[in-house]
Amino acid sequence: MSNKKNHNDDLDLNKKLGEELGRAEHFVQKNKKLLSIIIGGLIVLVGGYVGFKQLVIAPQEDDAQAALFKVQQQFAADSFALVVNGNENDMSAVEIVDEYGMTKAGNLAAFMAGVSYLRIGQFEDAYDYLDKFDADDDVLGPFAIGLKGDALVEQEEIEKGVKLYMKAANASTNELVTPYFLNKAGIAYMALGKPEEAKRVYTRIKEDFKETPEAAEIDKYIARAVAKAGE
Repeated sequence: MSNKKNHNDDLDLNKKLGEELGRAEHFVQKNKKLLSIIIGGLIVLVGGYVGFKQLVIAPQEDDAQAALFKVQQQFAADSFALVVNGNENDMSAVEIVDEYGMTKAGNLAAFMAGVSYLRIGQFEDAYDYLDKFDADDDVLGPFAIGLKGDALVEQEEIEKGVKLYMKAANASTNELVTPYFLNKAGIAYMALGKPEEAKRVYTRIKEDFKETPEAAEIDKYIARAVAKAGE
């Protein structure tokens, strides 16, 4: 009976892991307006170059921004295949990265390419392009780190993925990103057979992020981790 219960718990964990890791799509969908505003704001803020950058990079920035505008529209419309493949009239995010990779618009194109590859199930490409993205803000930067974790976990590299979930959660402290990736880390720790670590991150959600969606059923997940640790 105990073995059957453990087997069922493991099946539940695997199902939960798949559900939670798949929530990257729902996170992007739910927060698409916010992410688009942030991306749009960063595009507007492109500039501020001096010296060599002003002479060499700045002229490319206008072209990169013009190309990225269409990609941003496709991204907002969930046309992820178009984002990474483009068409005969418009450059893809991948082409923008290749041609204008040194520009800020090219950097944002790498983020959109990475998210789009993740959404269409090309996880190696997703990781590669998210890894090209560089940001020091409190949302897109940590979010990109966590999405790299998703790309690894989807390739069954859960140990590496959970490290990136924790890195994303600790990169900034805000109620949008931190509890989201702490919750993913907890699920991944349970799948790895590390319930004590899962309990630790679940407890952090309970204590520090009480008003977030992730906290709604956190007592249940803490109890599950405690029970698993006691087996």
